[in-house]
Amino acid sequence: MQKSLEIIKKTRLHLLELAGSLDIEQLNKVPEGFNNNIIWNLGHLVAAQQGVCYNRAGAGLTVDESFFQDYKPGSRPERFIDQAAAEEIKRLLFSTLDQFELDYKAGIFSNYTPWVTRYGVNISDIDTAINFLPFHEGLHLGYVLAQKRVILK
Repeated sequence: MQKSLEIIKKTRLHLLELAGSLDIEQLNKVPEGFNNNIIWNLGHLVAAQQGVCYNRAGAGLTVDESFFQDYKPGSRPERFIDQAAAEEIKRLLFSTLDQFELDYKAGIFSNYTPWVTRYGVNISDIDTAINFLPFHEGLHLGYVLAQKRVILK
């Protein structure tokens, strides 16, 4: 679990570096050919981790339900995200992982419900779930890299 969390944290740090040179308008821009934007991708990583880890274990979310609904799989950007909300997303990228580590050590994920991802990966327990997340984070890192290239053209 520790190695997966380390990979996730490094990926998220890299994403923050990529987003750091962009203004709030650029973070909200949905480039042609995409159905979301950079700030949505950052929020989505938080929501996906909440769904994959907490929802599947029947544990309560550590973010507001409305945040989860705005960024869960299948959602799209519905409104402009202002600077304060963008800063909150950036904070949540790491605070939710810190909370996950505490909750993992406390054993709150023991009632994990097995499932199969859209990529055909069988997730049977919390350890498999956390090992799957770096793959998902990498997919969205790729989207952000592509979106940034288009935005800066």
